[in-house]
Amino acid sequence: MMKINPGKLLRVAFFLGLSGFVFLPLVVHAEEEADPAEIAIGERLFLETRFAQFFFANSGGDSNATLAQGDPVMDTTETPDGTLPGPFAGQSMNCSACHLVDAQLETPGGGMRSYADFARRSPVPDRVEDDLTHAPRNSPSLVNASLPRKGGLLVHFDAEFGTMEDLVKGTLSGRNYGWLASEQAMAFSHVVHIIKNDNGTGDLAQEFGGAYSEVLKGNTDPEFILPKEFQIDVDTATDDEIVDAVAKILSAYVLDLMFGKDENDEFNLSPYDVFLQKNGLDRKPWEDESNLEYSRRLLQDLAGLTEPQYVTDGVDGEFQFHDQDFAFGPDELEGLKIFLNEPDSGLEEPQGVGNCVSCHAAPTFTDFSFHNTGATQKEYDLIHGDGKFRRLRIPGWNQRNHNPDVYLPATPLHPNGNGRFRSIPTVANKDLTDLGLWNIFANYDVPIPQSKIWNNICEQQVNREVTAFDLLNERPFLHEVLKECNGHILLPKTIALFKTPGLRDLGHSNPYMHNGQEDTLEDVINFYILVSNKARAGILRNGASQLVDIVIGNSDVAPLTKFIKSLNEDYE
Repeated sequence: MMKINPGKLLRVAFFLGLSGFVFLPLVVHAEEEADPAEIAIGERLFLETRFAQFFFANSGGDSNATLAQGDPVMDTTETPDGTLPGPFAGQSMNCSACHLVDAQLETPGGGMRSYADFARRSPVPDRVEDDLTHAPRNSPSLVNASLPRKGGLLVHFDAEFGTMEDLVKGTLSGRNYGWLASEQAMAFSHVVHIIKNDNGTGDLAQEFGGAYSEVLKGNTDPEFILPKEFQIDVDTATDDEIVDAVAKILSAYVLDLMFGKDENDEFNLSPYDVFLQKNGLDRKPWEDESNLEYSRRLLQDLAGLTEPQYVTDGVDGEFQFHDQDFAFGPDELEGLKIFLNEPDSGLEEPQGVGNCVSCHAAPTFTDFSFHNTGATQKEYDLIHGDGKFRRLRIPGWNQRNHNPDVYLPATPLHPNGNGRFRSIPTVANKDLTDLGLWNIFANYDVPIPQSKIWNNICEQQVNREVTAFDLLNERPFLHEVLKECNGHILLPKTIALFKTPGLRDLGHSNPYMHNGQEDTLEDVINFYILVSNKARAGILRNGASQLVDIVIGNSDVAPLTKFIKSLNEDYE
């Protein structure tokens, strides 16, 4: 009998059990093609609960131990309104606890997730050494998180990781898994211990090909035999090689998490995508056309659409996991035009100016860059008083870099870093807030992503892509770059910058913003009304320049919300 990815099992059952189910862009077959071996084993590692510090501390050195009592943080799944029963209760932390799919689908108050959790900020294992209970950030959806982008991959809200493998290693040895910064070597040694000594009797082993040592060398069922580039003999490999192999396989799994596309590499599973298809509108840019250029062309094409063909629920498709119609009608079209509208769009009958496209260009709905939307300032000021974030003392280049323990997050090189500017703000301590990219930019303890970050921020400053050709051949431009892209100047420009998220399937990743402070899409749009007004008034500290050009009002909230909901899909 064919084994099916557990994250897909329930969805397949729904699709096969529904009579009369119609979804034009999606063809559902009686049998689903099995995942490639590296994806299947990557999922196993994603679900593995024994890599966590709690298992290390409570298993007595036995890789195959059954814990007498699980990590308390796993007993429940936290939501903004309370808790749900934890799908991994009685065990230790794993990736899936913060990046759920259908584990809470049938739980009252739960639902489907696009590899995100329900919490404002993800709970973490308790360690008496630091007394942390939650991560400083909301858990982002992992679907589409690794889309190809100019300048290369930068992972996490603050670009801490420059590769997916780097992210995996940071997670397996990080605070979300219960490890302190001083325990990185211990964490990696523990991962190796689990891989080498797994006896193949556990539930995951039974489902995914047996003991890790055999699976990784290719001695397993045919469906789980890894391609040669993923195989490793753990009996002869070094510890570093084993950790690298685990990171590579887990990365392959995460890199494979993408929203639906057809054979032409065009997104096709949301009502918005079906609307474009029905009306003969391009669903992706032309060759050598940027996403922003494509989005501007799309707005002009929509303006000339005299008889739009709308998407109707039950005819063009229907949702199984969203509480909304599968539809794209006049309200969604109005919202799309507001979303795409810029101050200089040239439309004869301009609507509200969402200027959303300046950071969320179609079809991916992200610019893969970093901006300060004002979320940090709003949260801080709600706690400490209006205007207090603008007056918060933030150290400059020399002060910060000469005192990493005082100002920067803990790392293996500086395990005593207090991370005051990568923290959850509290009433009791006015020094705590989250400055996002500021913590990583020019942080000597985080070398891997630095060149990508500098290029991104420098490009924003000089409003031009910085290339090696520019630096080598254009002396006037080189002078401009050296003047405007000096670290002392750039560091304040990184205050409260966070990576631009994509907007597809937001219905499965609420609450929103890096701090989870907005519960609904309506809340998010009203937030942008607030911060754009603050930006125009000059009272938003280091606010993104794009905010000034957002000119929307209360009447724009409903159509914008309907359009963004039309980007939802039943993630496969």
